[in-house]
Amino acid sequence: MAARALWASRAAACLRISTFRRSFSSVLEDLKYADTHEWTKVEGTSATVGITDHAQDHLGDVVYVELPEVGANVTKGNSFGAVESVKATSDINSPVSGKVVEVNGKLSESPGLVNGSPYENGWIIKVELSDPAEVNSLMDSERYTKFCEEEDAKH
Repeated sequence: MAARALWASRAAACLRISTFRRSFSSVLEDLKYADTHEWTKVEGTSATVGITDHAQDHLGDVVYVELPEVGANVTKGNSFGAVESVKATSDINSPVSGKVVEVNGKLSESPGLVNGSPYENGWIIKVELSDPAEVNSLMDSERYTKFCEEEDAKH
């Protein structure tokens, strides 16, 4: 009887541990972040854009990503697409202004890439920057981490 009680308490402890939420999502140092939880990686005059690990974590399983057309213009702070998850649909806002030069077509078949690899395989668009200086107003990894911690504390 004691052995069964001990096994049950160990099983319960394991179950509790496995249901804890992660303490915090990953934030990469070489990226810039918008307060609407998009990231951008600037390389020369182009930028790759996606949603952050923090955003995908809060959204839950992504089931659909609405992508813009190649050649479309995006404006900093304005919506260019949407991410639909099992919980909600959220606009994706561009952290920079410019012209879309590439979209991640893999997301049409595998929208879950946004969850599994938000900074690598789950990128959303690539933009030719019209004003590279806009990037300077975005948050670095340290500021974004603090921003997310403060935002989570409010909820």
